[in-house]
Amino acid sequence: MRVMLRLLAAVLLVLDPGGPRGEGFQDDRTAGVKLENSDIVITGNGARGGTGDGYRIKRPCWYEPGPDGAQMAQTQELLRARWFSQNPRGTEAQFQEFLKQFKDKVGQEGRWWKPAYNNADPGGYACWGGLEPFVWVPPGTTPPAGITLEELVQIARAALTVPEPQIKLNPDAKSYVNLPTWVWIDGIGTTRRSVTASLPGVMSATVTAQLKDIEIKSGTTADRAEVKEDCGSSGRPYVRGGQFTCGVRYLRASIDQPRGVYVLTVNTVWPVEVDNDVVPFAYDPIEAGGTRDVPVGEVQSNVRG
Repeated sequence: MRVMLRLLAAVLLVLDPGGPRGEGFQDDRTAGVKLENSDIVITGNGARGGTGDGYRIKRPCWYEPGPDGAQMAQTQELLRARWFSQNPRGTEAQFQEFLKQFKDKVGQEGRWWKPAYNNADPGGYACWGGLEPFVWVPPGTTPPAGITLEELVQIARAALTVPEPQIKLNPDAKSYVNLPTWVWIDGIGTTRRSVTASLPGVMSATVTAQLKDIEIKSGTTADRAEVKEDCGSSGRPYVRGGQFTCGVRYLRASIDQPRGVYVLTVNTVWPVEVDNDVVPFAYDPIEAGGTRDVPVGEVQSNVRG
């Protein structure tokens, strides 16, 4: 019977329409975090409107601190109708036995901790299924698999996104051998992106990405193209008479290339830091970029005697 009651409790906790839920970034291409049954709040300009790099939380499920004894007992008592709808053969005695474990904790110091998980991780749901539906925890202690500050940092990092750059070129439609092709990016907006993951009243962690520079790949070998990468954080827009320091000078025409073009790649590089060094993490930079087809022709000249 205890096994049955444990399963029923899990159902009640999951189906409670007033239960907490956290939400982070997720789109069709890259998943960050999609928190289920969680009180974690994700905020910041880096949580949406960009692309992530597929960073995954090391453990996709955990326990979070939840209600105290009185709150939990009251909540479970209010779910009486749902308990019986899920268990049409259940009796009042069984329901009272189910409630007893909560009533016994009323007035005691401590909290019920509940399981939560990252649904954006393929293993998140299975991980969550291996946890107890609730765990009573005395004050000042953390249960095994309880959320830690380190894991909160990981959640913020997984939710962090950066904007996809729009690649700008001059000349734009077609370049020519030995003619400088200036490169810069647009559509970035703010160059500082941050995400804060917090358990209100318990702890919080913030990670920040700052646009540092761009990397240019010409799409061909060094004997066919010269790359200039003194670009600053966002490239060098074309200026008439200006010094060419960021872009590509193609040395051979692209007529012999697939589709008759060079495929130029531009990546933005965003180093990531943990604010206030709350945990000694060193993350790889986030990179986001795109490609542009660059047809390169040769200037034809006629010499007349």
